[in-house]
Amino acid sequence: MTTSPTHLALLTLALLAAVLLALLAAVAAGLLVRWDGGSLPAALLRAGIAFGGTLTLLTAVVALVAGTLA
Repeated sequence: MTTSPTHLALLTLALLAAVLLALLAAVAAGLLVRWDGGSLPAALLRAGIAFGGTLTLLTAVVALVAGTLA
């Protein structure tokens, strides 16, 4: 099965948007923990959890959409 360059470019842009949105969620989670009085290691742990969870969810959504469009 051959894929067009346009399809690959859109898939790459969707994955980049997913990474950026996961990074935004991680920063927000880390800042919220720090503002609540948490330590720096706790804030980094929560940020990592938020990043991983968000990226997993968004990657699954991108894969689902790419599978239905292909």
